[in-house]
Amino acid sequence: MASTTSVQDRRRAALERVTGEAAEDRTRKRPPLPGLPTLSRRSTSSRTRGRAVTAAPEIAGPPPVIWYGIIAVVIVFVMLGLVMVLSASAVTEANKGNGAYGVFVKQSIWAGLGVGGLVIMARVPYTAWRRLTLPLAVVGTAAMLGPLVPGIGGDVNGARAWIRVGGFSVQPSEFLKLVVVLVTADLLTRRFGQMNHRRNTLYPLAGIGAVGTGLCMAQGDLGSAIVLGAVVFAIAWIAGVPFAPMTLMGSVATAVGLFFVFSSSTRTDRFTAFLDVTGNKDRLAWQTYQGYVSMASGGLGGSGIGGSKTKLGYLPYAHSDFIFAIIADELGMLGAGAVIGGFIMLVWFGVQTALASPDRFGMLVAGGIASWFGVQAIVNLGGVTGLMPVTGLTLPFFSAGGSSLFVSMAAVGLLLSVARRAGSRVGRTAPRS
Repeated sequence: MASTTSVQDRRRAALERVTGEAAEDRTRKRPPLPGLPTLSRRSTSSRTRGRAVTAAPEIAGPPPVIWYGIIAVVIVFVMLGLVMVLSASAVTEANKGNGAYGVFVKQSIWAGLGVGGLVIMARVPYTAWRRLTLPLAVVGTAAMLGPLVPGIGGDVNGARAWIRVGGFSVQPSEFLKLVVVLVTADLLTRRFGQMNHRRNTLYPLAGIGAVGTGLCMAQGDLGSAIVLGAVVFAIAWIAGVPFAPMTLMGSVATAVGLFFVFSSSTRTDRFTAFLDVTGNKDRLAWQTYQGYVSMASGGLGGSGIGGSKTKLGYLPYAHSDFIFAIIADELGMLGAGAVIGGFIMLVWFGVQTALASPDRFGMLVAGGIASWFGVQAIVNLGGVTGLMPVTGLTLPFFSAGGSSLFVSMAAVGLLLSVARRAGSRVGRTAPRS
């Protein structure tokens, strides 16, 4: 009873932070909808007795403060990301004989598509996606098999994780991340009260994680596998899955991941190179070492936009995986700290949105998206700074990569859909089996 009360108190406090006013005040101030009859509690109960409760009209108040905070962070991230992609790619692309603005134009097009995806996801009630979780899971799984098909699969740095048709390429694992968030949140919403039931909850949960991470590892994409596994684990923890089965699933997943890494001497050397960057700087840790040089060159205030020297062919993938090194070089420690602070703010906004969500599904979706952005940023920054192995994972909103940018912006739209309804009255529906 005490734990339940504490959770309710935290959610009530989060709701007050998100909306700027107490939950009871919102209920008291909410005006009746014009044109709708007012039903008494007695008449409503007599109509619904003996059958499932049908959906009631959704009543959403004005956008809460945190809604604007999420938008502000993402706008700054996307605009700064476009600038840094142009700065990091223009010279090297020109030296290759390509257009200096080629990468920037592609990223700008994907950013425009991402704005459309964000607006659509934000305007559609997040509960509507529950009806599409099964088709989305089927499509997402089938798309992950595309890169393995000869002729359309693309290989980059040992990972066969792209579908390429002509000059168009898509990384399906980015879309799978959003699908996994929705599918896992729907499962643990339907299985509320059965968190320790093996057949109904634990086995399907383990299956979602195994299929998602397994397909990523089959493509050689360890970074996406880590993010997908962490997202499933985070949503399960938020939903209240007991610690013992979570520990078992986490131990099995870790053992499988280590077996995948150490089953190949090439992967083993690349995975462990960060342990001795200086000793491996001529080959295995060349990228990390050049990242060190780039970050050290920035100092406190940076060398200015366009001033980095390491991007002139010394630092591989400067505009994608290692764009944070260019940010630290050209914007300095202050700019790099601001980017890290922005990710902390975005994750915090996501957590507060989850706590203030009007229902369980919204709570799990918001928590899953916040975990996704947080884990992916940590893995990318850990690789760039030499604190973790380099996995080839993008930095959300910054790294060049259309699939990553589009899906990240669509996920923000879904988060905004939950935040928009924080403290609102969402119509109850009959539990899905």
